[in-house]
Amino acid sequence: MKKILLLIVLISSLHLTAQNDGWRISTNDRSDYTGIAIANGRIGMLSSSKPLKIKHIVLNNVYDVDPNLKVSQILHGMNFGSLDLYIDGEKITESNITNWQQTMDMKNAALTTSFDFQNKATVSYTVYALRNIQYTGYMDISIEASKEIDIKVTGKILVPKEYQTPKNKFQILKDLETTMPILQSVAKSPFGKHLVSTSGTFIWHHINSSRERQRPELSHQIVSDYENTLSFNYKIKKNQNLNFAWTGAQCTTKNFADPKSESERMVIFNLLNSRDVLLAGHKALWEKLWQGDIIIEGDLQSQQDVRLALYHLYAFGRGDSDLSIAPMGLSLQTPYNGHIFWDTELWMFPPLLLLNQDIARSLANYRSNRLEPAKKRAINYGYKGAMFPWESDDTGEEATPPFALTGPFEHHITADIGIAFWNYYRVTKNNKWLKEKGYPVLKEVADFWVSRVTKNNDGSYSINNVVGANEFAPNVNDNAFTNGAAKTALQYATKAAKELSISPNSKWEEVATHLKILKFPDGTTKEHAEYNGDRIKQADVNLLSYPLNIVSDKETILKDLKYYEPKLAKEGPAMGKSIFSILYARQGDVDNAYRLFKESYVPNQQAPFGALSEVAISNFSYFATGAGGMLQSVLFGFGGLEFTDEGIIQKNPILPKQWKSLTIKGVGVNNKTYRVDR
Repeated sequence: MKKILLLIVLISSLHLTAQNDGWRISTNDRSDYTGIAIANGRIGMLSSSKPLKIKHIVLNNVYDVDPNLKVSQILHGMNFGSLDLYIDGEKITESNITNWQQTMDMKNAALTTSFDFQNKATVSYTVYALRNIQYTGYMDISIEASKEIDIKVTGKILVPKEYQTPKNKFQILKDLETTMPILQSVAKSPFGKHLVSTSGTFIWHHINSSRERQRPELSHQIVSDYENTLSFNYKIKKNQNLNFAWTGAQCTTKNFADPKSESERMVIFNLLNSRDVLLAGHKALWEKLWQGDIIIEGDLQSQQDVRLALYHLYAFGRGDSDLSIAPMGLSLQTPYNGHIFWDTELWMFPPLLLLNQDIARSLANYRSNRLEPAKKRAINYGYKGAMFPWESDDTGEEATPPFALTGPFEHHITADIGIAFWNYYRVTKNNKWLKEKGYPVLKEVADFWVSRVTKNNDGSYSINNVVGANEFAPNVNDNAFTNGAAKTALQYATKAAKELSISPNSKWEEVATHLKILKFPDGTTKEHAEYNGDRIKQADVNLLSYPLNIVSDKETILKDLKYYEPKLAKEGPAMGKSIFSILYARQGDVDNAYRLFKESYVPNQQAPFGALSEVAISNFSYFATGAGGMLQSVLFGFGGLEFTDEGIIQKNPILPKQWKSLTIKGVGVNNKTYRVDR
């Protein structure tokens, strides 16, 4: 325990160098850099410490299929977010700049970088994934000359080398007196499933559009099949600025019949709208998102960490998309190929359901829209109802690699989805949604579990041969969380039927009532029939206390906590400690709750912004599942909020001594505010 606390202190002290205020995180350290995502729910751009660069672009719900591995992979798109800058003939690089600083403005979803070049110029640029123009990015650039300088700027579209048959061009479209220069690259995705089109252009601020001779002349060069460039030269006088933007749009045949033309139209839209109009639209949408917020007074570090987690969930989702969120969101293709897991329903969904029902509805509708493939999958495996895949892609079919046992056996995902659906109805009381979307899924989920159980001689029911939440124990019988989640989903299906005045299947309640929850002789909940005290990957049994509320008496909750916490493996994901934190908070033990809240994410933070990785020994950013877990510690632990059939209630909130107050804004459909003071 001392080693863990020491690690937290060391990481916290390193992360403190990035502090600015509750909305902004700044750093001037490039020595150990893990990026964070600038995203809008459709595209995600991973930040870079290199000047005028982003690392890569991720495209939501656009999958390619490797014919050799037979596994779908979310696309890393063409990189339109990297520019080259030359000042007096010298290329700007990491090695010849000084006073580099980067600031993440979470309120406006904007990443600003600034640096000096010798004694000649100060460069500043801000990167946006425009929330209002969702397939586009925007880089707003300012160069301030300390003495007269000649500059050359090159905008690029970089096509990943794995893409097929790239075609590059530059054209100037004209309409009356308006000229529209468009750089464009079009290629097939690496395994040929989609056509991808990216367009880009420069936008000039404060240059009269009717006097186009003031605009720099553009020069096009195809450096290679995989690098398409557009450049201009300009002289900036001493103490004057050049302000301009580079914008790119990326469209695919996943979303458009003609992605080539659509990417052009989007760039033209950005080109012919003013900077102020575009950015005002983006900021207004983010202001609306932040109506759901968490405010921590007295602990700036926790405030920043919590906001960064919430920012990423908002950045990875959209209320108008009916899309879900992968474990790494829109920051990274690896390590889970951009697939959708239980991570969404159990970890990310509850905070979003509290604070943004639009995004929560999209996550639920993602599953509803894939109900038919889940029903076919149940039939294929000899069951009834709907059997949702452990890993889902755009098809709704199983996308787990065949070698992984989780694909055939980790069935609790089907119950997790049912639980999320009923919770959505609990919060919104949207009967139309329940009738059209919610109940059809809840019914098929319940029918699946009735067909999945085995009846024992004593009248009880077992669920055999599963992989539970603790994936270190494959192919076990009567796993605690699987049985508990199935029980809960069956009960929720019954409630949903009655809410719609439909007679529920009597088998749902019978199976739910008689499903086994195993115990050790001393009353501690037993993880599965063969469990003998082995280490565990993450919380399993303890999920029966939260969020399932099946184990509800304080004595057993504490007994289960004390038994299973020491068994958590160091190499497992940290979400389990979020569950322990919530449970200790609900038992009134604020010291252990705060300790576990910090342990649930601090060891996984990466310099310089505090981006979360899945485990402490990796630096894959940004682990949205971990963000969901740590946010639940705040909302459902310290904040005391609960989902009930009567809606959202607050019960016994508790405040760590490190915090002066906790305010949770924009809760539920009525945008309530809950405040806890010391």
